[in-house]
Amino acid sequence: MSRDICIYQDFLSEAHCDKIRQTAQAVGFTPYFFTGSQFEEASACLQHCEVLYAQSPQLLRTAPATLKWFCSSTAGVDPYCKNDGIFANPDCLLTNSAGAYGATISEHLIMALLMLMRRMPAYLQGNARQEWTPAMEMRSIQGSPITCLGTGDICTTFARKAKLLGAGPITGVNRSGRADGSVYDRVLPIARLDEILPETHVLVMALPGTPETVGTLSRERIALLPSDALVLNVGRGTAVDQEALMEALNGERIAGAALDVMVPEPLPQGHPLWQTRNLVLTPHISGNMSLGYTRDQAVEIFCENLTRYAAGEPLHHLVDRSRGY
Repeated sequence: MSRDICIYQDFLSEAHCDKIRQTAQAVGFTPYFFTGSQFEEASACLQHCEVLYAQSPQLLRTAPATLKWFCSSTAGVDPYCKNDGIFANPDCLLTNSAGAYGATISEHLIMALLMLMRRMPAYLQGNARQEWTPAMEMRSIQGSPITCLGTGDICTTFARKAKLLGAGPITGVNRSGRADGSVYDRVLPIARLDEILPETHVLVMALPGTPETVGTLSRERIALLPSDALVLNVGRGTAVDQEALMEALNGERIAGAALDVMVPEPLPQGHPLWQTRNLVLTPHISGNMSLGYTRDQAVEIFCENLTRYAAGEPLHHLVDRSRGY
């Protein structure tokens, strides 16, 4: 009897499909491929599938209780953890593709950090006015103390690259106070965040979207940052008190920020974030599937896990739905 996989993705190339077909055939599965314009067809197929590979809460809601594994091609899986009722099978495994995004998001962070340090927002404003802007004081990644709030694939990949550019010391902050000691100069539990914010010159945030992370960078914590602090957030917009951050930027209480995530998304016209000073604002594009390497890695992660799943082995990137990551 065939074991079926429903694949509902728009980013797959023919080479990606071939790789999935070959992997599935080798372990006794049959894949069925659908694009975003084929929701009804995908939903009908899903009714007899054991595995779903997609990034669609809407499609998952139509899955029967016979679904045993849902692999999300995204790194963040908060849409699948907010309401446990989204899974008809409460024991359905959930995995993400977190390992696929470190390269692209870390490069976005390096870009945004250099833009802020080398005063690009001010120079671009001068360009828009057709003004020859005088040279301004700049900063360097070299020698800059950095705090990474979150020590998963994204921040760890960024920290490695920042260290190659001479950054340091680099402090990792997470729930446990443990992480890769070859990357971070020290790792502290989030309970000690307040004591290190006054010495944080660059704060990089890549937190998952969970109830525990909402408001992590609060008004009180923003006030603890030094006046030359830069804040970069590529995790979830809910982790930051946006109103307090805007006030700090407009009042030049901190030196700058780069936000790839915000509340709400998409950001509407007329929202005050558009006019906030010293802010690099991007429309949640640091990850996604815009980089070929990310697409290749996502497929690689799925195929490797499919082999492990068929063999009854523990899956990589398994998500604890109660925690949201």
